[in-house]
Amino acid sequence: MAGRGWRLVRFGEDARLGVVAPGAPEVVCEIAERDPLAALAAGLASATRGAEHAFAGLRLRVPLDAPEVWCAGVTYERSRSARVEESESAKDVYDRVYSADRPEIFLKDAAMRRTVGPGEPVSLRPESTWTVPEAELAVVLGAGGVPLGYTIGNDLTARDIEAANPLYIPQAKMFRNAAAFGPAILVPDDWDAPFAITCRIWNTEGTLVFEQSTTTAAMTRTPAELASWVCRDNPVPAGSVLMTGTGIVPPDGIALAPGYRCEVEIEGIGVLGNPVAASATLA
Repeated sequence: MAGRGWRLVRFGEDARLGVVAPGAPEVVCEIAERDPLAALAAGLASATRGAEHAFAGLRLRVPLDAPEVWCAGVTYERSRSARVEESESAKDVYDRVYSADRPEIFLKDAAMRRTVGPGEPVSLRPESTWTVPEAELAVVLGAGGVPLGYTIGNDLTARDIEAANPLYIPQAKMFRNAAAFGPAILVPDDWDAPFAITCRIWNTEGTLVFEQSTTTAAMTRTPAELASWVCRDNPVPAGSVLMTGTGIVPPDGIALAPGYRCEVEIEGIGVLGNPVAASATLA
């Protein structure tokens, strides 16, 4: 994987932290610090590095326990057009928010009650028949909303519920295991350089049924702009995560089901893969 900066990962049953240097992506160097926020604040490049581990052999955990997870919506033209196409009740709502000064911002989770890390199962709202992954660049926020790093986010959405009425968006977005992020936090060399994003879905037979890519260069707002809005007159705790919207929308015939697997890849950060399980099996 091409180096875009230093990466922070968390691994093992005892939640050890490690850093990955841009020039050595196959090696994780363990560090003594156990607080991801403290490690980010101190600077990953200057961290004292200890034992080395093969990256490929590690079971990675969610890189930090976010006190809150926020999301931005309709930040790509593809997202705007998909919402207009699916909504029979308020098509102009999505057109208007796409071009407005104020973005769509909503709370996805708090205290990691609905959020999982890499390799953990995401879930489906039982009454939804059309739930899809949303592949997103996510920002790890420091005090006052200052960006500390980037990670990969998956904001699962029950599109049929959202399409029925915009007032149902909280129910379309918030349910058991409805979000995932990880597997690493990247402190980029260039905060403004665009990222390539790819989303993939495999069915129960292991067949790839969907694959599509986009780039954050297609965003109508910058991650820093969205971070400033989410923290405007809003006491968002340090360590919270903001997902910045998706530019990838699976076609109408694609919906997640138990036994499926979804994957989001962002160059320079890694691959976030999650199996899909029925909500009842996770209760």
